[in-house]
Amino acid sequence: MKKTLFAALAAMTLTLCSSAYAEDLEFLLHNDSSSDLVEFNISPASSDDWEEDLLADGYLAPGYETGVDIVDGLTTCIYDIRGIFADGSEAEDFGLNLCDLGEYTFTD
Repeated sequence: MKKTLFAALAAMTLTLCSSAYAEDLEFLLHNDSSSDLVEFNISPASSDDWEEDLLADGYLAPGYETGVDIVDGLTTCIYDIRGIFADGSEAEDFGLNLCDLGEYTFTD
């Protein structure tokens, strides 16, 4: 009985810890387009506004990738993504589950 109770408590603790870490999201961003990515925004899907530029005055050249960490303290996994490119084009993607995504690729 004690072993079963301990196993149940351990499983519940792991589940609670996993939920707490769901706030911090990590994924790999690829630029497979033909233009430099000069602005990259992520916002919770529930927001009507784009959050700050995560490239912070930098850029991501075609053929390159970078890690993205979202540490916004939110418990949501559903976000919208926007990329703006040096050639003036823009790409938006809505309602992405970033907890399950693992990576995102911009293409032409």
